Amino acid sequence: MLPNRFPDRGEEPEYNSVDAALWYVVVAYDLLEAMTAEGGVPPGLEQKLLEAVFAIIDGFIEGTRYAIRVDEDGLLRAGEPGVQLTWMDARVGDRVITPRIGKPVEIQSLWLNGLRFASKQRPQYGDLLEKGQRSFDQRFFDPDRGCLFDVVDEDHVPGRINRQLRPNQLFAVGGLPFPIVEGERAERIVRIVEERLWTPMGPRSLAPDDPDYIPTYQGGFAERDSAYHQGTAWPWLAGAFIEAWVRTHGNDRNAKREARTRFLQPLLEHRSEAGLGHISEIADADPPHTPKGAPFQAWSVAEVLRVHRWLDEA
Repeated sequence: MLPNRFPDRGEEPEYNSVDAALWYVVVAYDLLEAMTAEGGVPPGLEQKLLEAVFAIIDGFIEGTRYAIRVDEDGLLRAGEPGVQLTWMDARVGDRVITPRIGKPVEIQSLWLNGLRFASKQRPQYGDLLEKGQRSFDQRFFDPDRGCLFDVVDEDHVPGRINRQLRPNQLFAVGGLPFPIVEGERAERIVRIVEERLWTPMGPRSLAPDDPDYIPTYQGGFAERDSAYHQGTAWPWLAGAFIEAWVRTHGNDRNAKREARTRFLQPLLEHRSEAGLGHISEIADADPPHTPKGAPFQAWSVAEVLRVHRWLDEA
């Protein structure tokens, strides 16, 4: 695992993140691809990165802290009471706002992406990849609504499902090197996210008709953290949404041009509204989607830059 927080000197690093190590695998893949395209990887670097990738995957297969391990269906289970392991990590006192214990949807997308990358180097991961992909296809899609469940086997109870409509499902279609869902299912996922979650400041973290929805990020610490992932819009998720939208609307120059105008341009215009030249951390879920949180947020800026460049590609 990788720490998600390095505290002040003399304190122990915190490891309450199931996805940090999986994002490392994605970054290792992207780095090697970029270096190869630009003329080659420095001697020894590829092997060093691959050893780290294999260590992460093997560690998750064997099992590690916080009940993180591969289950019999090939998917990755994670979580214990009182611990927040996904990016939706708000906590007020002893209360975790969105515990998401079980098999969160974006964690499976990261896991299957990692297995696909690793299996290119070590074919023995191929069987696990096929099993996990088959389980994902069978267990996550909700045919009645045309979207993905947010968590299956919630609280590690077999068959228990969290049906809250959240943007985490986007990573099964866009935002990662390999799509996990394609075709008609992917089109339906993007359609419902656009209709129910999209704002000019990025996707909402929860659908407005959900009983837990909080329309504005305001109040004291407890009130703000309670709203953090219960409706609040997140610009960093715009990258995954825009990529998913393009992939399901022809995946060509015309689709990229339309996506730039409809979805990216409002975020670029926001650069003069809060932190000058930057993209804010979050925004209110309800109109006028007032920017809140940090006015200078690295992952908001990074995703806008990434998708900006991607839309310029032929």
